[in-house]
Amino acid sequence: MLGNARSSGRVRTRRAALGLALTAAAVTVASGCSALGSDDSNASSNGGGLEKPNITVSILPTTDLGPFWLAQDGGYFKAEGLNVKSVVAASGQASMTKSISGEADIALSTYTPFFIAKSTGAADMQLVADGSSVNAKSNAIVTVPNSPVKTVADLAGKRIAITAKNTASDLLTKSVMKDHGVPSDKVQWVTLALPNIAAALQQGQVDAAYLPEPFITQAAKNVGATPVIDINTGASQDFPLTGYGAPKKWVQDNPKTLAAFQRAMQKATRDAINDRSKVEPLLVKYAKIDEDTAKLLTIPGYGSVLDARRMQRVPDLLLQLGAINTAVDAASMIAPQATAS
Repeated sequence: MLGNARSSGRVRTRRAALGLALTAAAVTVASGCSALGSDDSNASSNGGGLEKPNITVSILPTTDLGPFWLAQDGGYFKAEGLNVKSVVAASGQASMTKSISGEADIALSTYTPFFIAKSTGAADMQLVADGSSVNAKSNAIVTVPNSPVKTVADLAGKRIAITAKNTASDLLTKSVMKDHGVPSDKVQWVTLALPNIAAALQQGQVDAAYLPEPFITQAAKNVGATPVIDINTGASQDFPLTGYGAPKKWVQDNPKTLAAFQRAMQKATRDAINDRSKVEPLLVKYAKIDEDTAKLLTIPGYGSVLDARRMQRVPDLLLQLGAINTAVDAASMIAPQATAS
């Protein structure tokens, strides 16, 4: 009887061990199979582990948003466990302000407000993802036939429309003028929202204007606007134009959320670059342009991962033009960069 009891005990022990092994295997599968080399990104992709799965991004109504809209409509954000809402701002400065105030978590802006805020101590913003660079014909100083401006030299002392002081529209216009020896100190800078600039040109309220796409193509179609000069020249050639930023505290408090946003943007940017047809319908839907304009306009140079050496061009130009008084190290402003699978 003692032998039977020992035999029965050994059977029960083997069964218990088998049960524990099966339970452990089930836990491993359910937790994302870390034994197979996966990481926290797998947990994030199905919505687990994010500090803030619902975020708001402040944006501008320009073609720079092609990858962002693709990430929204194409499910890239959702695949990373993010629910992303967007709010539209009138300028890069206004967009950044929404992020600083907490109305938005992340802001798309031209890069200049981020660096100016850092230099002046107004805000400690971190650059979290690249947006776009200047491409040939994607940004230009434009005029209309009845304007006194016919050449770059004619810009001296004229009324030039920009979206806001110290944004890319302001600094890149000044940079191009400087390259051509045209003084900018006597220019009357007129701040207008991008959708209102073409009408202001037509009505003679301004003599010239800085415009990005799709507003270049729309202004050409609606009011006969023509380029005075392409921004993609001289010191502003291939210039870093737009990117996404967030307050440093937000970046520190939400590392997994930020990494999920970056991965989604990297994947969407890659697909937008490889297949323009994925972007055109989104420009019609969100930038409110017609299909013909979407096919004709010049797409900016999309990017997603930030490079410190390339980004240093922005604060260097700001310092050169007197927009900031102290040098800024771009590398110190770049947030940790996630890598898309």
